[in-house]
Amino acid sequence: MIRTTALHRWPPRLTIGVLATALLAGCDRSEQEQAAERAQPVSVRVATVATLDRPERFEAGGVVAAAETAVVSSRVVAPVTVVAVRPGDRVRAGDVLVRLDAREVAARALQANAATRAAEEALVAARSTQVAAAAEQTLATAWHGRIAQLRERNAVTAQEFDEAVARLAAATARAVAAQAGVEQAAAHAAALRAGGDIAAITESYTVIRAPFDGEVTERFTDAGNLASPGQPLLRIDATGGRRVHVGVDEARAGQVRTGDTVAVFLDHTAGEDGGLTGTVVEVSRAIAADQRAFTIKVALPSGTVPRTGTYARVRFDGAPRRALVVPVSAIRLQGQLTSVVVVSEGVAQIRLVQTGDADGDGTEILAGLDAGESVVVDPPADLTDGRAVTIVIAPAATGR
Repeated sequence: MIRTTALHRWPPRLTIGVLATALLAGCDRSEQEQAAERAQPVSVRVATVATLDRPERFEAGGVVAAAETAVVSSRVVAPVTVVAVRPGDRVRAGDVLVRLDAREVAARALQANAATRAAEEALVAARSTQVAAAAEQTLATAWHGRIAQLRERNAVTAQEFDEAVARLAAATARAVAAQAGVEQAAAHAAALRAGGDIAAITESYTVIRAPFDGEVTERFTDAGNLASPGQPLLRIDATGGRRVHVGVDEARAGQVRTGDTVAVFLDHTAGEDGGLTGTVVEVSRAIAADQRAFTIKVALPSGTVPRTGTYARVRFDGAPRRALVVPVSAIRLQGQLTSVVVVSEGVAQIRLVQTGDADGDGTEILAGLDAGESVVVDPPADLTDGRAVTIVIAPAATGR
C-alpha cells in the first residue's frame, strides 16, 4: 500500500499579511526619504523687486509701405494693346510697362508735321515778299529824292513830283505789309511747330514706362481694355527701404518726435523678442478727419524688405512712470499661469503674478509683488512651495 506524504504550504492569510507588511514598510521608507529631502534647504540666488522709472508704452497698428509708390495711369484715351509686366516682376526705370494703340495719335502727329512744313514754306514766301517790298521802297525813296531836287530848280512839273511822293508812300506801305506778313507767317509756323511737338509728346504717352526701379505689385488692366486719363493701370513700389504707416490718436501723437527709436513687430503673433528697431521719419501735421489720428511713418532697418501691405505693430515710448521690475529669469511660465518664487524667512513661496513689458532692465510686474521682496533668479525645477532655501548670493539689482 502506497502512502501519500502531505506537502507543507504557507497559509494564504499569512502570506498576504507578510507581503502587505513589506509593502507598507517600503512606502514608509520612501515617504521618510522624501520628507528628509524636503527638509534639506535648496541653494538659490535671489534678487530684490526694484522700483524703476520706465516709459509709458503704447502701440499702434499699421501697414508696411514702400518709401516711394507710383500708380501708373494713362494720359490719353486709347485702347491697351500690350501689358508687358505682371505682379511680382522687377522693373528698371524706363522699362516699357504698357503700350497703347498709337495709330490715331500718330496720324495727328503726321498731320501736325505737314502743317508745320507748309507754314515754314509760307514764311519763306513772306520773307521773299518782304525783300521785294524793301527793294521797291529803296527805289521809290531814291526816285523821290531826285524829283525833289529837280523841283527845287523848277525842272519837273507838280504832277511828276506828286507821282514820286505817291510812289514812295505806296512802296513804304507794301514794305510794312510785307513785314507784317513775315511776322504773321512766323507766328503761324511757331504755333504749328508747337502743335507738332504736342502731337509728338502725346504719341509718346502711348508707351508707358517705369518711373523708377521697383517691383510691380498690382495690375489693373489687360490688353483690349480702353485706357483713359487717371485710370490706374499698374502699381509699382520702389526698391529699397520700407516704412510702416501707423495712425496715432491726437492725445498721444504729441509724444512722438521725428528721429525717435521705436520697436516694430511685423507679425501680430511675434513675441517680444521678434521686434525690429525702427526710426520715426515723418509725423504728419494734419489730422486724418476720418480716423481722428495723425499718420506717423517709421523707417525699417536697411535690409528689411517685407511685403508691402503687411500688418505691423509699432511700440512707442511715452512719458516716464514708476514700475516694479524683476529679472526676466525670475519669471516662471506654466501653461497660462505666470509665477515667481518669493523667499520669505528662508522659505520659498510660489506667487502668481501679472506681468507687463520686458526689456533689458527686466520684466514689469503689474500685480502680485511688492517693492523690496526677494525673488528667486533661475529657480530650480524641483523648488516647490514651502521648501526651505538657502541664499547663496546676496540680493542683486534686477536684470537678466
